[in-house]
Amino acid sequence: MDLADLSKKQSILKKLEKRGVSNVLFTDCLKQRDENVKKLVPMVVKVIESEARFNREEQNTNYCMMVIGVPNVGKSSLINSLRRTNLKKRASRVGGEPGITKAVLTRIQVCERPIMHLLDTPGVLPPKIESIETGMKLALTILDHLVGEDIIADYLLYSLNRLEKFYVEKYDLQEPSDDIQNVLKRIAVKLGKTQRVKAITGVNITVTVPNYTAAAYDFIRAFRKGELGQVMLD
Repeated sequence: MDLADLSKKQSILKKLEKRGVSNVLFTDCLKQRDENVKKLVPMVVKVIESEARFNREEQNTNYCMMVIGVPNVGKSSLINSLRRTNLKKRASRVGGEPGITKAVLTRIQVCERPIMHLLDTPGVLPPKIESIETGMKLALTILDHLVGEDIIADYLLYSLNRLEKFYVEKYDLQEPSDDIQNVLKRIAVKLGKTQRVKAITGVNITVTVPNYTAAAYDFIRAFRKGELGQVMLD
């Protein structure tokens, strides 16, 4: 939730409820202390105890669960936040790129009362992306190298303009623009991301030109860090 625009939080909850999802918490696992993280274990216990389970041992209060989701949404960060909150410890390696967790890890204790363990898992995606739009959203948030930074940067610019989340001040533009080449040129100039290339003049000289790929990479990373504002693509 640290990167999301929660101005429509209630409408999000209503839509989820229509789909049968009623137990929802918005957590910021980058905070040292997040009040909603404290609510997670009691909520999980309540959900488990309210559901019929095969061969339940009534006296067994040890819980073991899996944490699942698309790549890079913060599964490991959630586990670490729970351990930090309940046990004052940290467990899983985390990072800003997808694929940090390579395999299902051995169970990690996140609570003592009740005893609760979680399994950290690699990110999973559906085998088929339902639309190009969905594919672009996924690429923008987690998988730019499979599509290309230049294409994703163009989609990011479109999304920011549509949502009126402007990048003008950050990159010293005079006004919003829908020309990705112009925006990337300004980013490259501001950040000093240039490269030397041979001029196509028949004369053996080199010239300095903007590095559009490096600028696109920075543009995307700034979005993922929340430096371009809190955004929800859906």
